[in-house]
Amino acid sequence: MPDIANINLADQGLNRIEYAWTEMPVLRIIHDRFKKTKPLAGLILAPCLHVTTETANLMRTLKAGGAEIHLCASNPLSTQDTTAAALVKHFDIDVHAVHGADRDLYYKHINSCIDPGPNVTMDDGCDLLTTLISNRPEMLGNVIGGTEETTTGVVRLRAMAKDGVLPVPIIAVNDAMTKHFFDNRYGTGQSTVDGIIRATNVLLAGRKFVVAGYGWCGRGLANRAKGHGAHVIVTEVDPVKALEAVMDGFTVMPMSKVASIGDFFCTVTGDINVIRGEHIKKMKNGAILANSGHFDCEIDLKALEKMAKNKKRVRDSLDEYTLPGGKKVFLCGEGRLVNLAAAEGHPASVMDMSFANQALCVEYLKNNYKKLDTQVYSVPDKIDKHIAAMKLKAMGVKIDRLTAEQVKYLSSWQEGT
Repeated sequence: MPDIANINLADQGLNRIEYAWTEMPVLRIIHDRFKKTKPLAGLILAPCLHVTTETANLMRTLKAGGAEIHLCASNPLSTQDTTAAALVKHFDIDVHAVHGADRDLYYKHINSCIDPGPNVTMDDGCDLLTTLISNRPEMLGNVIGGTEETTTGVVRLRAMAKDGVLPVPIIAVNDAMTKHFFDNRYGTGQSTVDGIIRATNVLLAGRKFVVAGYGWCGRGLANRAKGHGAHVIVTEVDPVKALEAVMDGFTVMPMSKVASIGDFFCTVTGDINVIRGEHIKKMKNGAILANSGHFDCEIDLKALEKMAKNKKRVRDSLDEYTLPGGKKVFLCGEGRLVNLAAAEGHPASVMDMSFANQALCVEYLKNNYKKLDTQVYSVPDKIDKHIAAMKLKAMGVKIDRLTAEQVKYLSSWQEGT
C-alpha cells in the first residue's frame, strides 16, 4: 500500500505534473514509443528519486513502457506531497514518500520499495542499493542492474566496485553529457540560486558569494551568482579545477581565508565537512550558509549546533543560529539540497534530458544485462547523442552533417595537411 501525506492533494499535483509535461518534449517522444512497444514489460522497478513533478513524468513514461513501479524519496525535504498524491490517484503508481519524513520513515519507505523484489534499481545518491547490499542481500538475486542519477551516488558506486562489493551492473546516468553538461551546470546553477533567494529574500548583487567546489554544479552556480551581480569567490582542492575557475574570471581562495569575508557560502562538492566549525567561527555576523551537494554533510551541522547558544526558525526554510558573542549565522534548508529543500529543483526542460537518459538506460539494461559485468558503466554514446538530437529537434534547431569527404578525412591517417 502507498504511504503518502494526503491523497486529497492529487488534483493539485496533477495540474503541476501536466504543466511540467509541456516542457519535456524528449520524454514525451519516449513515452509515446514505450506506450506502443512496451519494452519494459515484466520489469519491477524501485526508483529512489526526488519525488517532484518532473520525476512524476519519468514514472508515467516507465509505466507506459510496461513496468511495475514502487517509488520512494531520495530526500525527505524534496518530496512534493501533491506530486506523490497525484501519482497514486491518477497514475496508479505505488509511492512511499512524505515531505519532512524522519530518518526512520525514510528508510522504512526504501525498504517498502525493496519488498516486491525489484529487477532494476534507480537511485539518486545510492541509498536504495546501499540498503539492499547492507541490510537486504537476500533480495539481490532479482536485480539485473540499476541506474544512478547524481555525482555523489556515482562516487559511492565506484567505491563499491573498487572494494569488490558492487553486486550488479550500474549505469551512471549522471555521467551522460546530456545530463551533467546541462542538468548539473544549468539546472543546479539556476535552481540553487532560486533556493537561496526563496529561503532568504536577500539581494545577491554586491555581496561576496562563496562557491565551494568547481565541478559542473559549481561552475553553473558560480556563473548564475555572477549573473545576479554577486562577487564570486571559489574554493577548491583540485588544482586543475581551481585553475579553470581563475581562468573563468573568479577569485580562488582557501576556505580558511574567505570565511571571514563571505556573505553567502554554498557547498557543491559531494564531500563531507567542507565548511567546519573553524570556518564558522571566522564568519561575520549575518553570514548565510547553504548546501547544494546531495547529502546534508557538506556543512558540519553537528559543530554548528554545538557552537550555537540559540537556534530559531525565522523563515520557512531558514534557521538562525546565535553564536557566542551574539553573532548570528543563517542556514538554508537545514543544510540539505537547497534547490529542492527551499525551491522546486531543476526546471522541467533540463530534467527532460536527465530523465530521458534514465528511461532509455532502463530499456538498455533489460536488453543487455546478460552481457554486462558487475561494474559502473557510462551511458552508451549512442543513447546520449540520440537524446541530444531529439532535444535539438524539439527546439527547432538544425545542425550540419559531415560530408563523405570529411568522414574519410577524420578516419584516415594518410590524409595530411
